[in-house]
Amino acid sequence: MALIVQKYGGSSVADAGKIKNVARRIIKTKEAGNQVVVVVSAMGDTTDDLIALAYKVTEQPDKRELDALVSTGELVSSSLLAMALHGMGYHAISLSGAQAGIRTDTAYRQARITKVDSIRVVSELEKDNIVIVAGFQGITEEMDVTTLGRGASDLSAVALAAALKALRCERYTDVDGIYTTDPRLLPEARKLREISYDEMLEMVTAGFKAIQPRAVELAELYSVPILVASSFNENPGTLIHKEVSMEIRNKVRGIAHDLDVAKITVVGVPDHPGIAAGIFVPLAEAGISVDTIVQNVSTKNITDLTFTVAQSQLAGAMAVVEPIARAIGAQRCVSDPKAGKVSIIGTGMQNVPGYAARMFDTLSKENINIQLITTSEIRITVIIDEARVKDAVRALHKAFELDKD
Repeated sequence: MALIVQKYGGSSVADAGKIKNVARRIIKTKEAGNQVVVVVSAMGDTTDDLIALAYKVTEQPDKRELDALVSTGELVSSSLLAMALHGMGYHAISLSGAQAGIRTDTAYRQARITKVDSIRVVSELEKDNIVIVAGFQGITEEMDVTTLGRGASDLSAVALAAALKALRCERYTDVDGIYTTDPRLLPEARKLREISYDEMLEMVTAGFKAIQPRAVELAELYSVPILVASSFNENPGTLIHKEVSMEIRNKVRGIAHDLDVAKITVVGVPDHPGIAAGIFVPLAEAGISVDTIVQNVSTKNITDLTFTVAQSQLAGAMAVVEPIARAIGAQRCVSDPKAGKVSIIGTGMQNVPGYAARMFDTLSKENINIQLITTSEIRITVIIDEARVKDAVRALHKAFELDKD
């Protein structure tokens, strides 16, 4: 008998009919002889609606109380799913994150899981129950409810799969797998049968909205395979696991893009120790996440420092950086609110030359100007004009023949 953890996203449990559909899928897995633990997100846009309601009550909701509020969305969907299973003649029980043993630190809105005490879940499985767990939430040592960050029901599912030593974690949503690029942007994108943890993590951190990044990190750490598939059809999904097949010949596995990019350049920065820390430490303290960072080669001990942030954080970042720039004697700060990011990703690129050259040549032929370049062992990322992102994705997808199996 295998133990399988399934996770269903908000679109999969958005209404009563969809909840019943999910219940039937769970029963099918149970009838195949498996023990089943299910993690659910809140129904549809419930979380957004609750956050909006909080801001109607006050301009600055207390973080602890906001976590207590938004965690209720998952409690609703888990209870309704358990009721649906009862109505179909199956034993099921819904548990909050706290009841399921998910313990966290006290960083409200972005809590980190410290441990999973799975005793209650195991006990319910031994009673032949299907266990339905409210995702996205946990509890502190002081018994305060926390949430794990947006999209973190994925993290809840992987954490439970790791703690329970499940055969795999199955993530069901309205997309039936991982594609070579966003199929909404490029219809000829091809679904992948499998992808490695490292490649998946690079794709999601580069802008691919397929799965929560922390869930992938945790899955790799505990060797939990993740199947990404659709809850609305029976199409085979994509398996995220340690190593992909040796028969895969295309070294580039996918192209990620991100339109939520703004660029800031601090011009004429004195080049001496401590300057970068003097800029980026205050940004971190202000809760502003910095992505791509590039510093030009110093000329006469003067350099330019460029970095990117989310467009929604541009104003806040400029408010932090501009007074620092004046204080350190930089010439000025300039910003571009309409940048975009495009990345090619693939484990096989690290030991084979020519991928960067082909990428840059392809963009040149499309007359797409590259503003910044960053790399990792398995990723090459360029920052370009937001208006040219779709053109870049299309051209690179064709150049690296990602439409071919």
